[in-house]
Amino acid sequence: MQVDPAGVDLTLLASADERTTALVPFFSGKSSEAGGLYFHDPAAKAHISINESQLEDPVSPVAVLAHELGHIILLRAGLVGRDDPDMEPLNDLLTVFLGFGIFTANSAFRFEQHNTYQSQGWSACRLGYLSEELFGYALARFAVERGEAKPAWRSFLSTNVAGHYKRSAAWLAANNAPLILSEI
Repeated sequence: MQVDPAGVDLTLLASADERTTALVPFFSGKSSEAGGLYFHDPAAKAHISINESQLEDPVSPVAVLAHELGHIILLRAGLVGRDDPDMEPLNDLLTVFLGFGIFTANSAFRFEQHNTYQSQGWSACRLGYLSEELFGYALARFAVERGEAKPAWRSFLSTNVAGHYKRSAAWLAANNAPLILSEI
């Protein structure tokens, strides 16, 4: 993403769920907390924190780190304001166009079921600001911009995102979508 690693401090945040479990031994459930944080002070070194709960799944920390590095690109250069209502979704789109879209799209929504001798259940987790459908369209648009009719990376998309990608790619092809980024 062409961000100088020497200009970034990276730390892990303790998960609120882990702190709650330590205090309340029979706690069951998950909270809604940030996957990562970016501290924006243009005069200081950039600081990114990743929630350590994201480390349980190898795709999530890559998605979170790409999103937080996107803040450095967008905010430090003054391309978008911190309080701009579209800043977070725009940042998710940036991850797609910088080549990390598979990670951010596949992390947008995760559903898991578990079944053990003692219990069974399910969990759902949402990460980022765009839906799977919007990520599917953004990835299809990304492929059009790169001139890729059938990119090999499609096979790495989660089932839902792949379905949205396929429909979006078909719509873009049927409507002769013009290139947008070639004009920039």
